[in-house]
Amino acid sequence: MSQKISRRAFVVLGGGILVCPKLSLGDVGTPAVLDHILLGCNDLDRGIAFVEEHTGVRAAFGGVHPGRGTRNALLSLGKRHYLEIIAPDPQQAGAPDTRNLQELVEPRLVGWAANPGDINQFAVHLHSAGIDFEGPTPGSRKRPDGRILQWNTVALENDRQGVLPFFIEWSAGTIHPSIDAPSGCKIEGFTISSPNQVDVQVLCSVLKLDVDVEHAEKSQLSARISGLNGHMVRLHS
Repeated sequence: MSQKISRRAFVVLGGGILVCPKLSLGDVGTPAVLDHILLGCNDLDRGIAFVEEHTGVRAAFGGVHPGRGTRNALLSLGKRHYLEIIAPDPQQAGAPDTRNLQELVEPRLVGWAANPGDINQFAVHLHSAGIDFEGPTPGSRKRPDGRILQWNTVALENDRQGVLPFFIEWSAGTIHPSIDAPSGCKIEGFTISSPNQVDVQVLCSVLKLDVDVEHAEKSQLSARISGLNGHMVRLHS
């Protein structure tokens, strides 16, 4: 059943974000393995303000990533899911910009993370499947309250133009960011698109990703988030 989009719906930032009333978009589920999505911007304050404007929830500053040149702000999207707004850290001006965040005047999705469970066992699975990867690699971040978050990640050598995730397992004793990040939003759906839909869908099965893959002319991530203001925000890469 189709539904017209009212005048309150509008496209923002050249197609990067669609804001519309609830129920105006198709019902596509959220992968259970999805840990978090990354919304990139060249200025963290601008990214925080954008998300607050369209959801009614203000993300909280999370901290910096030493040696990686970035800092972030977080917002819970429900149980075991969260949004990470990521931007360059002015105090690390010389660090490499691996996600090209400096070019993002307006926020866009720049990646996502999946939680495969035991990441060491997952690495063995990837090796057996003949999939090239790096890791597991330890990481950490100090929160503003002084608490240290720790994790291990695995990164694929080929992420199919950014639509495949990196994989993360949070260390024992680390509080998952979705638990105490500002609440009020929920991720309602997440999809990936690719011109090679069948190949990517098969690869997702091998990677144990319960994600919908759609056919499109270009590779793209898409997420739908509901906020406090009664609107649904659709984010794209």
